[in-house]
Parts: sequence; structure tokens; C-alpha cells
Amino acid sequence: MNEGLVVFVRAIMAFLSLLIFTELLGKKQISQLTSFDYILGITIGSIAGSMTTDLSSMAWPHWVGLFTWITAGLSVDFLTTKSRTAARYIEGEPVIIIMNGKILEKNMRKLRYTASNLQQQLRCKDIFDISEVQFAVLEANGELSVLKNPELQPVTAKDMNIPPAKTGIGIDLIYDGIVVDLNLKQVNRNRKWLKSELKKQGINDPSEVFLATLEASGTLYVDKFKDKINKNDNFKGPY
Repeated sequence: MNEGLVVFVRAIMAFLSLLIFTELLGKKQISQLTSFDYILGITIGSIAGSMTTDLSSMAWPHWVGLFTWITAGLSVDFLTTKSRTAARYIEGEPVIIIMNGKILEKNMRKLRYTASNLQQQLRCKDIFDISEVQFAVLEANGELSVLKNPELQPVTAKDMNIPPAKTGIGIDLIYDGIVVDLNLKQVNRNRKWLKSELKKQGINDPSEVFLATLEASGTLYVDKFKDKINKNDNFKGPY
């Protein structure tokens, strides 16, 4: 059999296997991955790559290795959800780095976490003065959670006894020029109302609209396919 065809077939097998196995392992954001998750992902990817291009051996041993690693990962996930002790040793646990404005050097040394690491992660959270921090906790995934001193925390509507504005998720009423009738019905609106609202913005037909969303505040956000940009705005691109 032609080598190119063999690689193609193996690639399809590896792709489908990874697709199924990653669904079994569940979805996590990159920022949520622990060291174990990271190493597991790299190893599984490496096995899938070898399964695709290593023509010196049959495909099934690679697939067995892939299946074994996935099974091990699922077993560890199950164990960590059932046992807090196992989770602490395998995934790690949060460690306090700053308490009441005082840096805990002993905890930092245990984690091999330097002052430079701390300053960098604080800057990523727009904190350039360590004295602003009341508590800082290094999470198991390496993220730094920070609580500022009370006097530096933002004022909320509750603090000022102001009724908060309505919040929620906007609902798409027009998507790519097509009216979403199901969503219109959900918000107790109809096409006649929608047409009237569009005319207020100089739009005669929904096909002119790229996206129209009814916000939680009750306002209708509309973005047209053809946006008119004022040439006098002196807009400059990123380059």
C-alpha cells in the first residue's frame, strides 16, 4: 500500500481516537490545567503523532498505548474527585503567598516560587505595589489569586445603596441577515416590532443586518454588514 495512503488512514484513526478520548476526559481551559493534565496532554499527543507517521511498526500498539494513557488519566480524575488526599498529592493545593500584606517566604521556597514570579503575576493583575495586597494565593494550576486591601477594592452599587442595573445575556434576534423567530417569541416580540426598531436605525430589511441582539437592559444592539466609517476619524490600524 502507498505510504501516503497509510499515513492518511493512520491520521484519521488517531484524530478520531483523540476526539473521542478528549470528550471522555472533559473540557478544561488552558489556565485550568494542572501539571499532571499538561504532561498527560503532551504524552497523548506524542503517541497520536507516532501512530500517524511511524510506519516501522503497526498502528495497533500505538493505539493500545493511547488507550492505556487515556484510561490512566480517567482513573486519576476519578480518584481525585473521590479522595481529597489524593487530589492534594496529585493535583496540588492552593498555597498562601501573602497574608495580611506579609510575604510568606517559607511557602515560596517550598514551591520554588521567586519574588520575580510574584511581581510578574501581580503586574498581570494591574498591581504594581505589593503593599496594595492583603492576601495572595497561588492556585494549583499556577494562577495567582489576589485580594486587595479593603480601602482599595472597587465600590459596588450595594455600598452606595444604588439599585443595580439589570444584567443578563443578550439574545440574538438577527444572525447573519436571518431573523431568529424562536428567540423573538422567547422575548415576547414579533417581526412587526423588530421591523419598527430597525427602521428607527435606518434599516429597511433584516438582510442588511449582520447581528442584532436584544440586551438585558431592553435596548436593541444592531450591527450592519456595511458599516459607514467616517474618513475624518484618522483611524490607524495596528501596523
